[in-house]
Amino acid sequence: MEPHFKEGDQVLVSTLNFNNLKGPKKMRKNPVFPVSLVKPYFKTGEDKFHSRKKTTSPPDIVEVEDSPGPVKRIIKSRKIRQNGKDQRHYLVRFKNQTADKGK
Repeated sequence: MEPHFKEGDQVLVSTLNFNNLKGPKKMRKNPVFPVSLVKPYFKTGEDKFHSRKKTTSPPDIVEVEDSPGPVKRIIKSRKIRQNGKDQRHYLVRFKNQTADKGK
């Protein structure tokens, strides 16, 4: 028995056999999917998945005594693993810092 959908229902569409829907205008297909690729979407409460990780908040800003001042922008970031924990390191440009000082 196939589920019945009405306009406005939220659904999950399987992308198993998807090709890129964009492309040359002559080759574009009408975005219509067979019902076998569509499943009803049910909103889940966060209380149902206790073990699921919550999204992490941005890292705390660590003030360093000899810091050249406030950060102007982040140039690069990388994630490394130290002592079994993931850490993120940032290369930053400080306000009032010229480009040659950062090298």
